[in-house]
Order: sequence, then structure tokens, then C-alpha cells
Amino acid sequence: MENKQKKRLAWQIPFLLLLVLGTIFIVMQQRSMPYQKNSGFVFGTVYNVTYQSSKNLQKDIENELHKVDDALSMFNDKSVISRINQGNCDIDGGEVASMFVDVFKLAQEISEDTEGAFDITVAPLVNAWGFGFKSGDMPSQHSVDSLCQFVGYQGVNIQQTGNGWRVKKSDPRIMLDCSAIAKGYGTERVARLLKKFGVENFMVEIGGEVVTCGVSPNRVPWRIGVTKPVDDSLAVDQEVQTVLNVTDRAMATSGNYRNFYYKGGRKYAHTIDPKTGHPVQHSLLSATVLANDCGMADAYATSFMVMGLEKAKDVLERHAELMAYFIYTDADGELATWYSPSLKDKISK
Repeated sequence: MENKQKKRLAWQIPFLLLLVLGTIFIVMQQRSMPYQKNSGFVFGTVYNVTYQSSKNLQKDIENELHKVDDALSMFNDKSVISRINQGNCDIDGGEVASMFVDVFKLAQEISEDTEGAFDITVAPLVNAWGFGFKSGDMPSQHSVDSLCQFVGYQGVNIQQTGNGWRVKKSDPRIMLDCSAIAKGYGTERVARLLKKFGVENFMVEIGGEVVTCGVSPNRVPWRIGVTKPVDDSLAVDQEVQTVLNVTDRAMATSGNYRNFYYKGGRKYAHTIDPKTGHPVQHSLLSATVLANDCGMADAYATSFMVMGLEKAKDVLERHAELMAYFIYTDADGELATWYSPSLKDKISK
């Protein structure tokens, strides 16, 4: 019996030693692997990707982002969404078309959950108020009422056909605008691409929407700043309100403190309420949302800016998977904050 135990130990010890040495080798190799940093311009904004890899993947990253642009960009006349807005509602099968379908379904789901606070049919109102790809004079109430007749997520749906999909509109004047979810979705697609290449440590950021995984080059959790909401339409003032430790999460921020304009002595926010047809007027200045999916975080951040603080809290009570950090003005006109209790241990400043 003792001989058997000795024989077992005789091969177990070298095996364990080899396992330990192999683990040390892998850890040392991972620590010595460089972090790549890629930046560029997409969706009318800047992207930044930091990731640990022996290979520079910028061409692959940009190829993925071009696919998202071909699916969702309203500035690209040949994109899927542009062709739908031009009246061509039949979509062929393929990866780019599938991207549009994924975003459309997610958008409709969030529209339902937020009772229409998030609505990708809001494009005509966005354009009328001068925040879209067209601009003009401030719309009259009559004009707003006319546009609201064909704004509403219930008026559009998608059906699968033999070779692709068909978008059905209750009114041909319905236009789609995915700008409030496209950056988040694009960020998520790049994160999935990096994981496909086996990258374990990365941060993807597109216009403020972020997905992180693993650790930063300093071997600590990724720390992402939330900008203090001040009237700064040129984005010159970048003072940080708080810093969040964000790892293996998506994060998106929506706010009215940069995208606004003054007319007739009055300040107009860029967020349009699909129900009233007017820019929102409430105390919530900035909504940061953490979720498992960046497209979802992006859409809910916009939804919360439409809904305001109290209604946003009601939504969060139904979604334990979401965390939020809100900055608003209190009764005295001072900046105040509220955040999900589950976010407390992630706040580092």
C-alpha cells in the first residue's frame, strides 16, 4: 500500500511542479505583453481603444466600426437606416443588416419598458428642433403637433422574410434615428471583437460610451470619470464630478449640459421628449448608466434624461442589472447627486 502511495506521489509532484511553472510562465508572459492604443474618428466623434495584445488590431476594429456605420448612420446615404428612411424598407440578409435588426429589436424593447421615453422614431422632431442632420427655425406648436402624428415606436415593426427582413411602417413619413443607441452598440461590437481575438484586458470608448474588461495597463481596475455637468457646449471644461471603478461592465452617459443652444433668451436641451414633441425641461442634468451591454446602457441613459429623476428611479427598481449615477439641480439650484446603492463600492472619488 505504501509503495502505491509513493508511486502516486512520484508522478504527482513533477506534474504539480510543471503546472505551477506553466502558470508562472503564462502570468509573466501576460504581464510582459504590451498594451496597444488605437484612436480614430467614427460616428461623428472620436474612438479610443486600449487593449493588451501582441498584435495591433486597429484595421479589424475599424472594419467592425464601418459595418456599424453601414447599418446605423443617418449621415451615410447608403446605410441600412438611411435606405429605410428613403422608403426602401426591404433589407437583404447579411451581417450589416443583422446589426440593424439587433439594434431595432433592442430599441423597441427599451421603448416598451420606458413607456416611449426612448423612441427611435423621434427623428422628425429632432430635425425640427435643429439637433439632427437638418436645422432651421424653431418649430411652431402646430408644426410640432403635425410631426407627433407620425412619431411613436408602436408605428413601426420588423418582419423576417425569406432572404432578409422587412420594416413595416404605419405611416410612410415615419423616420428612424438610432443615434441614441448607435455609439453604445458600436462600442459593444468592438468589445466582442476583442474577446473573439482572445483579448482579456481592454477598454473601448466611443464618444463617452465605454466597455471595459480585465485590468488597465497599471494592473488595476479601469477607472472612468463622470464629467461635471456645466454649460460648456465647446467641451472645453472637462472637470470630473466623480470616478467609477468599472470592470467587465458597459457604461454610457447622456446629458444636456453640452448639447444645447439659446434662442430668445431661453436655453433648449438637445433631448427631445417623444410624447410632448419638445425639448425636456427638468432638473436632471446627467445620467450615467452601467449595464452588461453598452447599447442597452446608452439607450437607458437617454431614456432617463427624457423621464427625469423620479421616473428613472422607478425603472431602476425593476432592473437590478442596471446601475445609475445621476447629477441634477436641487431645489436651491445647486448640483446634487443620486446613485444606485449597488454602485457605492465602485465610486473612488
